[in-house]
Amino acid sequence: MPQYSNRQFLDFEQPIKELYEQIDQTKKLAEKNSKIDYSQTIQQLESSVLERRKSITENLTPWQRVQLSRHPDRPYTFKYIDKIVTNFIEIHGDRNVKDDKAMVGGLGEIGGQTVMIIGQQKGINTKTRQLRNFGMANPEGYRKALRLMKIAEKFNKPVVTLIDTPGAYPGMEAEERGQGEAIARNIYEMIRLRVPIICCIIGEGASGGALGIGVGDRILMMENAWYTVISPENCSTILWRSWEKKEVAAEQLKLTAIDMKGFGLVDDIVPEPCGGAHWDYTEAADILKTHIIKAINEIKDITPEKRVQLRIEKFGRMGHWKEQE
Repeated sequence: MPQYSNRQFLDFEQPIKELYEQIDQTKKLAEKNSKIDYSQTIQQLESSVLERRKSITENLTPWQRVQLSRHPDRPYTFKYIDKIVTNFIEIHGDRNVKDDKAMVGGLGEIGGQTVMIIGQQKGINTKTRQLRNFGMANPEGYRKALRLMKIAEKFNKPVVTLIDTPGAYPGMEAEERGQGEAIARNIYEMIRLRVPIICCIIGEGASGGALGIGVGDRILMMENAWYTVISPENCSTILWRSWEKKEVAAEQLKLTAIDMKGFGLVDDIVPEPCGGAHWDYTEAADILKTHIIKAINEIKDITPEKRVQLRIEKFGRMGHWKEQE
């Protein structure tokens, strides 16, 4: 986790920043005047930080949750892999075009169970963000993901996907290489895959970019993630010709984990550390690991034929419609 001096604070996190500044000032006073005991004051301020983090988390608006999902200090796919996966071996390339750095994956162990873990990876600084294309995969990224899923099926290993993308890359070259077809193919193949599939939305879950690795037996969603067909900014631009209504759009899109659970689009909400996953990487990873292992254990003994049928029925029930006579 970043130290306080390297942390970035969102607008609604400023009260926490102010408390940390008070702690720093108190520690400096303690260094200058060793005759006065400031330990109790520092302890009280640290307790206030925890209380403030808790109070902020309890009253988040949908737009604030969107902001948390994009927090610069929030853990991404490789951070979770580092924390919950042992003996990880990354697999590269789609055997056709190139190795898409926005989509990563490989074999590893979670709780003693060998799995194929796949996810979108954003960068942690300007250089790596450009390298990872801000987590927006090209068609070869989705084709690499499918290749890894087929390897998992061949060796009868569960698939775990970590979803965190603002969307599939919309560039001309991506469309020329078949972005829509690549995502549609993944959806089709994931429905039919004979091994368990656990999908976890760990940050942003936008549109087809998320669905390309988002079809599974269990869909998990972290508390401060979001999942919908379009980002609030783009929705606002389409409806109001301006980004200024993004907060209204976030409210109307019903994109939070609670909304998604209510609609039946996700199976379980994964709690986050007090204040969000960016405050404690280890605790966030441990909670997610527990939910992944639980989900795998729930479905691993179901026969492949039954598992595929249940998956088809699960996604067939999604949505609301009315048949007109």
